[in-house]
Amino acid sequence: MTVLEGEAPPPFGVRRFLPLPTLSYERGDLQTGIPAERDFGAHVDQTNYSVVVDEKVVVKWLTPPVPLPHPAPEIFAHLVEAGFDDTAPPYAALTGPVDGRDCLLALVTGYLPEARDGWEWCVDEAEAGTTAFAADLGRLAADLHLALATLPTPPDAPTDPAACLSSTGAAERGATHASSARTAARAEAALAEALELTDGEDGRWLAARAEHLARELTPLAQPITSPPIRIHGDLHVGQILKWRDGYAVIDFDGNPTVTDADPHQPCARDVAQLTTSLEHVAQVAIKRRNTPPEDAASWTAKARAIMLTAYKARLAARNRTDLLDETLIRPFEVEQECRELIYAARHLPRWRYAPMGVLHTWYPEENIS
Repeated sequence: MTVLEGEAPPPFGVRRFLPLPTLSYERGDLQTGIPAERDFGAHVDQTNYSVVVDEKVVVKWLTPPVPLPHPAPEIFAHLVEAGFDDTAPPYAALTGPVDGRDCLLALVTGYLPEARDGWEWCVDEAEAGTTAFAADLGRLAADLHLALATLPTPPDAPTDPAACLSSTGAAERGATHASSARTAARAEAALAEALELTDGEDGRWLAARAEHLARELTPLAQPITSPPIRIHGDLHVGQILKWRDGYAVIDFDGNPTVTDADPHQPCARDVAQLTTSLEHVAQVAIKRRNTPPEDAASWTAKARAIMLTAYKARLAARNRTDLLDETLIRPFEVEQECRELIYAARHLPRWRYAPMGVLHTWYPEENIS
């Protein structure tokens, strides 16, 4: 912590975003000692390793370190500038060389007391059948997108949908078509991989619906005219903490299971991942909390509707309804379920029940044509 408060010794570097809070000791006070540290415990599933310092600061060590550029420092700096406060306060990023490359070593953020992620608190909501939280979730996601939308977009991404329709917008139309082609190809590849990796009875069920799933993806091949912005990229309920003072979105590292994802995409991508995660919460409640499937389905429908209504209302209040193209939500949802099946096959086989349970609710036996 001393390094973060002062000058970092070479070859390390520190990028600061907000002032660090005062810790429980004074420099030079040998009687007080150093701030207490603890980890989150073995029960917490995390890709990296995090340490809580003095119940005020979390230091997340990236394991392994990630070569720069990394999305998190840029996003942290911008969220502070934009005044977005619904996240763990970002304090600093520690960088340094690893095997001859500059890497992000650690991220330092604020500790949120009594925080629980959505795989806990949201499953409680599903079990209880309560949906009031969904409006807060929609507003939180909209506020995040409104803040991220002010980050510069890459030069090959059209920022004005109207330009794609104008007689002088040939370059913009070309960029839009190219972007749509990449988006469609990415989704089609995910479907193909999910079909290849999903075996047994689930695989046969999925193969019987392959043509229907492919048709669901066709809107992605059309020109996408909603503006691309820097999205979260891995926005599911597990990234939404419910803590003592409300809700906070965390983890701006991008999707760890998708290496070729463009960080600038339509907002519908994040929205679709958030809605599918509500569907997964319902499946978790069925499997682990013995929630009746019909109750879980009813809860999901209500929670989704409330969240989307609140999200769109927030965009409308800021005159940014152009950010969301609702026709993209379902195809992105289908792609996301394919990616969940890929993740289950490659990393966590026991998770397969969740995306398969969602797909069964979307495509009942009597409606597969």
